[in-house]
Amino acid sequence: LHLVESGGGLVQPGGSLRLSCAASGDTLDNYAIAWFRQAPGKEREAVSCIANSDRSIYAADSARGRFTISRENAKNTISVQMNRLQPEDTGVYYCAAARVSNQRRECGFAVAAPYIGAFDSWGQGTQVTVSS
Repeated sequence: LHLVESGGGLVQPGGSLRLSCAASGDTLDNYAIAWFRQAPGKEREAVSCIANSDRSIYAADSARGRFTISRENAKNTISVQMNRLQPEDTGVYYCAAARVSNQRRECGFAVAAPYIGAFDSWGQGTQVTVSS
């Protein structure tokens, strides 16, 4: 699965951004897709995940209530709408795919702690900077 992110940029605290991950090469139904972020000097962590087998969605504590992941079938795209952004949300955001039989478990592990697991297809990343 080939993944390409878009939509990053500079935004003021309290602002919003929408990131998109365009997928090609296989059907999304076979994959759990997660959005990860990596801040300088920190581990890569998942902020949100969708198990495409049944469309279950998961969010890390830091993202719950602010970030919403969704699938756009017509575009074969997974997006994350990020609202009420804060400086600590700054980092490089990646989408990643895990082709596993138990997508829900993989998503659950991903958002609970720093975990890469079976996420082995990655996009190139897009920078998000939250600053006044």
